[in-house]
Amino acid sequence: MRYFIELAYNGKAYHGWQFQPNAISVQETLEKVLYTALQVKTPIIGAGRTDTGVHASNYYAHFDSIEIENKDKFIYKLNSILPDDIAVHNLIEVNDEAHARFNASERSYEYYVIQKKDPFKFETAHYIKNELDIEKMNLAAYLLLEYTDFKCFSKSKTDVHTYNCKIIKAQWVREKDVLIFKITADRFLRNMVRAIVGTLLEIGLDKIPVSRLHEILKSRDRQEAGTSVPAKALFLTRIEYPTSILKK
Repeated sequence: MRYFIELAYNGKAYHGWQFQPNAISVQETLEKVLYTALQVKTPIIGAGRTDTGVHASNYYAHFDSIEIENKDKFIYKLNSILPDDIAVHNLIEVNDEAHARFNASERSYEYYVIQKKDPFKFETAHYIKNELDIEKMNLAAYLLLEYTDFKCFSKSKTDVHTYNCKIIKAQWVREKDVLIFKITADRFLRNMVRAIVGTLLEIGLDKIPVSRLHEILKSRDRQEAGTSVPAKALFLTRIEYPTSILKK
């Protein structure tokens, strides 16, 4: 049977989701725990890569197994073995063809910025002490919806066949003392969100005008866009799937 596993992780100690030859990843950690729980080697396929240090409050992966009769007990067992920075929330029966990466229809990220030094948020938020023009940042964010080619925000060495993405929502919102950039798209390129945020922050700091974003996007050149912001403040917050993948 095929199962989707829903989990969350703090990415600080990991070099992203995907296996790395000389570094610890979330995928490797979870596979080791599945081996302990199922007593058989169990490959697991994630919804996509996350960069080193990036967190996920909502992430999915799939694996094949014999029928797991008591899912609550199995989840409890996994969580008792997993380190404190990874938590399993749910186990879902899906069709044998369901794929955690290829069936995902939408993904959402949030990036957290603080403008007052906070010892309790510094590990999961990016500190910008200078004043930001949020209105200009939102004008620029809205322009992103006009484009589909985001090569200028992608890592140069990547194995993708297309740089096209459909951004559905991009907006800065303030929640109490935290400024949050929320973005939803059908897919994301490697480093894309962090590069977008870095560029929008330059606009908010009046280093470049809003209109400059058009030139950056049309250039398809990573060097034209802003510096990538730190990974520690980026969270993958939601992945959407069609209900047709569920086991009937």
